[in-house]
Amino acid sequence: MKDFSKFEAKLNLKFKNRDFLIQAFCHRSYLNENPDFPLGHNERLEFLGDAVLELVITEYLYQKYPQKPEGDLTNWRAALVNAKMLSKIAKRLGFNPFLLLSRGEAKETGKARQYILADTFETLIGALYLDQGYSKCKEFIKKYLIKELPEIIEKGLFKDAKSHFQEEAQERVGITPTYEVLKEWGPDHAKNFTIGVFLEKELVAKGEGSSKQEAEEAAAKKAIETKRW
Repeated sequence: MKDFSKFEAKLNLKFKNRDFLIQAFCHRSYLNENPDFPLGHNERLEFLGDAVLELVITEYLYQKYPQKPEGDLTNWRAALVNAKMLSKIAKRLGFNPFLLLSRGEAKETGKARQYILADTFETLIGALYLDQGYSKCKEFIKKYLIKELPEIIEKGLFKDAKSHFQEEAQERVGITPTYEVLKEWGPDHAKNFTIGVFLEKELVAKGEGSSKQEAEEAAAKKAIETKRW
C-alpha cells in the first residue's frame, strides 16, 4: 500500500479517517485486480466532490464579482472546473504516485490519465468534505484552484466554447457536434436565433443570440455546463 501520510504532509492535510483519503485515490480498475481491497472505488466520492467544488466556486464568484452577469460567472466557473484545469492542478500537487490503478490504466499516460487526475481532484474534495466539512474544502479549493482565476480572466481562457466543446466531444465520445437553427424571429435587420447543439440525435443544449454565431457559442457554453466538461 502507498504511504498516504506523505501525501498528507505534502499538502498539509491531516485526515481523521484516512480511509476516506485512500478511497479517493482508488480507481474502479484497481478493484478488478485487487478484489480483497477493503474499500470501494471512488466514484461516489466524485459525485459528492463535484457538487462541493461547484458550490465553493459559485459562492466565491458570486461574492467576489457582484457586478458581473451570470454569463461571465458561468464561463469562469467552467474554465476552473474543466478536466484540463483540474488535471493540471492534480498533477502539480503530486497525485500521480498515489493513484490506485490497474496495471493497464497505470501504463496510460495520455488523455485517459488526464481524466483520471481530474476526477481524483473531485474525489479528494468529496473525501475532505466527509472528513472535515465544508470550510476545509473551501480553504483547499481557494488555495490550490481559485488562484488560477486571474490568469483565466486575463488571458481569456474561458472563451471560444465551440472549439472547447468540439474537442471534448471528439475525445470523450468520438462525435463531432452539429448545430441546428431551432427558431428564428424578428425583422431582417434585427434577427434573433435559437440554435441547438447536437451529439448525433441528442440535443445537448440550446443557445440564443442576435446572430447564428453568437447563438452557437451560447449553446456550446451551455453544453459544456450540461456535460460537465
